[in-house]
Amino acid sequence: MLAHNSTSSHILITSEIESEVERLKRELHGYRVVTFVEDEFKIEHAKAVVAEAYISESQTKYIILASKNFNAVSQNSLLKALEEPPRNIEFIIISPTKSNLLPTVRSRLPILHGQKVRREISIEINLAKMDYKEVFAFLKENARVTKSRAQELVEELYYRATVVDTLILSQTQLENFEKAYRLLELNSRPTSVLAMLLMSFAREK
Repeated sequence: MLAHNSTSSHILITSEIESEVERLKRELHGYRVVTFVEDEFKIEHAKAVVAEAYISESQTKYIILASKNFNAVSQNSLLKALEEPPRNIEFIIISPTKSNLLPTVRSRLPILHGQKVRREISIEINLAKMDYKEVFAFLKENARVTKSRAQELVEELYYRATVVDTLILSQTQLENFEKAYRLLELNSRPTSVLAMLLMSFAREK
């Protein structure tokens, strides 16, 4: 359970998306709860959320947005409603990682951490000590990865950097992670995206 007042808007970071949605529905029993649970949260889902938010309510209504992947366009279209929510509307955004969400979204709501399954890491490189030689070796090893595998690698790199190597990411590095997600969504070449991401960590030796 979360040590938090669940009656206010927040972002919940958890890998157990479906079970957290069900938990929240139970916890908020008696309130009106509208859920948008999508594999990929797109602009049409965001428009439906905003339309739902502006339906007048006399009592608190909770709108839950849950997805493994929120694209940037959909997030941008939610900003006004998140910043100035209509009367009696509370938003709960559920995502497996913070890096899925734009800084502009993260800055508007408190971030909580729920149940998180320990992620299996296939990446052995230490991002805190990585040099250019290791970058090129990694890119060569992953030269033919698919788009979906590249997305997994970006997730693993973020987890490796922030949890395993306990790095405090610079603004540029954070922006590069967000840019990497967007570029892969747009079908950019995976190795080019991974190179852009890793070069911000590489050091000369």
